[in-house]
Amino acid sequence: MSRRLKVSSAQLGPINLADSRASVVKRMIEMLKEADSRGSKFVVFPELALTTFFPRYWYDDPNEVEKYFENQMPSPETQPLFELARSKGIGFYLGYAERSEEGGKAHHFNTSILVGPDGRLVGKYRKVHLPGHDDHRPNVPYQHLEKKYFEVGNLGFNVWKMFKDDVRIGQCICNDRRWPETFRVMGLKGAEMVVLGYNTPSDNVYAPHEPPYLRVFHHMLSLQAAAYQNGIWVIATAKAGKEDGFWLHGGSAIVAPTGEVVAKGTTEQDEVISYDCDLALGEYIRNTTFNFAKHRRPEHYKLISERTGVEIDLAN
Repeated sequence: MSRRLKVSSAQLGPINLADSRASVVKRMIEMLKEADSRGSKFVVFPELALTTFFPRYWYDDPNEVEKYFENQMPSPETQPLFELARSKGIGFYLGYAERSEEGGKAHHFNTSILVGPDGRLVGKYRKVHLPGHDDHRPNVPYQHLEKKYFEVGNLGFNVWKMFKDDVRIGQCICNDRRWPETFRVMGLKGAEMVVLGYNTPSDNVYAPHEPPYLRVFHHMLSLQAAAYQNGIWVIATAKAGKEDGFWLHGGSAIVAPTGEVVAKGTTEQDEVISYDCDLALGEYIRNTTFNFAKHRRPEHYKLISERTGVEIDLAN
């Protein structure tokens, strides 16, 4: 019997500092309605979907940045989105800034959740590969302060069953997509689909000579390689456009297990792209070229987990 899941990537255009959460949720509700009208049963929203990309701003007062974090999910502002999705029988992925109390201490994570078509939380992920810096650099065009505002995720790369056909879905966030280990761990856990949101600047503040087109090329290269090398569907959703003058590139995409891009956004505004995914498509890849059980040789990969940085280690 054919197993299919129609999915939608719900790209958000700019969210400026003055935009309220309620106004953003209204936009997301309209996109979820659009996805529903196309027959989609799963919607992927971006990273940090409820606010502007605040890690570009330096805040001296730690309390000032708290306004961007959610203490609970669903929150009062996002409750209408959860209710609409449940009434439509649609599952979704949502990225947000999470504040949690653990061990009697406040913790801050760049987080995403999977919500089932019944409105219940299926799984939570906390971003592992945090880019940027934590020191103040006032002389650059913008800062990238994820290392200042977030802790490294502590939940690992997990895979969950969703929907009546028990679709095996993993999740990650933004910079995680550039690291092949992200997808390989979930591939080894049997993922059929990995979903992610991102907020990626069009300009590389660490390498100003890098042109914006190359940023988009590397983004797509990461998605397509991950999809093919693990025989999985990859759905990636951007926050895009100029937020208070700071440009985030779009490029939301749905990538098949063959590495082919089957749907791609064409704007830097609110935009829904959709595709009816055949979940069996990746099976021949997972059973042949990337049959992990037959071909992997982990005894030769130990350095990957034992060493963090490069050390010159020559064989001659």
